[in-house]
Amino acid sequence: MNKITPKKLLNSKWTAVSPVNKEKHFIIIEMDFDEEGVVISCVIEAVMSKRQVAINWQDLKDQQRWLQGWQ
Repeated sequence: MNKITPKKLLNSKWTAVSPVNKEKHFIIIEMDFDEEGVVISCVIEAVMSKRQVAINWQDLKDQQRWLQGWQ
């Protein structure tokens, strides 16, 4: 399981274990927090295609789907 600190996610780099549409490398481009510091939304962008997708940031903990950094 990837250890993740939500406040350090912005601009972090991720690699999809099973690329879709040749999109393998991603970067977190947007994080929204509520007044208590809880993550409300997270947007990830494919580096090659610039396609943006809203994801549940806790999905990044699954090493079967995501690896931290670009690999």
